[in-house]
Amino acid sequence: MSNTPDLAASTATSGEVNEHGYDVVPDPNRWRALFVIGISALMVVLDASIVNLALPAAKADLGIADADQQWVITAYTLAFGGLLLLGGRIADYVGRKKIFIVGLIGFAFASALGGLAASPEMLFAARALQGAFAALLAPAALSLLTVTFHEPKERARAFGVYGAISGGGAAVGLLLGGVLTQYFSWRWCLFVNVPIAIVAAVLASRFVKESKATGAARYDVAGAITATLGLVALVYAFTKAAPQGFQDTAHWTDTATLVWFGAAIVLLVAFFVIESRAVSPLLPLRILRDRNRGTSYAVNLVVGIGMFAMFLFLGLYLQVVLEMTPVVAGFAFLPFSIGIILGAGVASQLLPRVGPKPLIIPGLIGASIGLFWLSTLEADSNYWTHVFPAMVVMSVSMAHVFIPISTTSLHGIGREDAGVASAVLNTTQQVGGSVGTALLNTIAVAATTAWFVANPGEPTDATTKIALTEGYTQAFLWGGFFLVAAAVITAVFLKIGKDAVEAADDSAVVHMG
Repeated sequence: MSNTPDLAASTATSGEVNEHGYDVVPDPNRWRALFVIGISALMVVLDASIVNLALPAAKADLGIADADQQWVITAYTLAFGGLLLLGGRIADYVGRKKIFIVGLIGFAFASALGGLAASPEMLFAARALQGAFAALLAPAALSLLTVTFHEPKERARAFGVYGAISGGGAAVGLLLGGVLTQYFSWRWCLFVNVPIAIVAAVLASRFVKESKATGAARYDVAGAITATLGLVALVYAFTKAAPQGFQDTAHWTDTATLVWFGAAIVLLVAFFVIESRAVSPLLPLRILRDRNRGTSYAVNLVVGIGMFAMFLFLGLYLQVVLEMTPVVAGFAFLPFSIGIILGAGVASQLLPRVGPKPLIIPGLIGASIGLFWLSTLEADSNYWTHVFPAMVVMSVSMAHVFIPISTTSLHGIGREDAGVASAVLNTTQQVGGSVGTALLNTIAVAATTAWFVANPGEPTDATTKIALTEGYTQAFLWGGFFLVAAAVITAVFLKIGKDAVEAADDSAVVHMG
């Protein structure tokens, strides 16, 4: 990272802005700011996955029931995804640097609270609080990146660094979660965020430049409430549909399940009605009306459904079925992290040359092949011949999806909508992840119970592993179908070409994980 003064600075005055409303003179601390933003991105993405390998220990320590275990994951992703849009608007109007620091400090507090949890309810609440502060932190970080880097080559380099950090964060979180759980305690999977967040907040106060949108600040609280409650109702409906024991069956048509699905539909429809009429909507529908942006958000949503639960089910397979220790299971995910980082480097170089579509479609097909490969796992499958190659294929392929889809998602967004557009990108992935985890968990549990029903008798360790593997592989199979659907959506509806990528698009940012 060079400290050589930018040529543009010699011909532009401080405070001068271009047609998009961004500063003409580059921020001299922009690379230091990227380092701070990268730390925050790693922490937020890492925290979505770090508890996966700690889950068995936390369940035993706090007495968390099997039916409730998913809330350790979904409490975080629901609060994160449900409040991201509001977080983006708050960052736009209050000040992106200010909200970035508030998010870091709040995230540290919530992490400490979770580490001290004395009951399942306290842990679930702390995870939800983490998600709420992440909903302030993430869009602030992304929009700060957007308004800090303008020159195309510098922007590509910054986005590549940011993409590699946040893209590998999920797998790094699994590795770190395994180490902390085995050698310290599952609680340190939460405590570890405290020093990281505090250091990032101190550095941000010095190196990050403040920016905010102009105009009157109005917040669409009604939209935030209906969106969040609608998503919670939808995830809870999937939870109610799942079998409650090995001899149970799915409850898709039960009255309680249908009531929750109905509530989700009503609330989510109400959200879009509110957005169409609000003076200052949480989600300006003009952002979605652009064909390329709308398609990109839809693809990101479907990708979240297909990929998010992969970490949960593969982590369970490695520990419960293959009986790996948390540390070994964590290292088993390392190829995914390495593949994402290497793939991100290649994708960032190819994107300006070929455009997004030739990267996204093969990337989605490649990732679906990886999931289909995992769907062939058996209770005695070998890691190196079955899990490892599938993981490599998925990671390299997804890197070629995340970087271009982020560019197309935010192409042409001006300064006023930088925060909310970044939040929509994050939201679609988090919402997809929340819904996907709940849906695929229901599919997995149903497949496991169906195996026991078809093979009656007292469950043994061997038969339990076979039944669980049947459930995990069904989840992988359906995840692969969702990625194929995303590839079809991209092929039919995405029209943006490489000329748009080559242009000095001040709004493009990369979000991964």
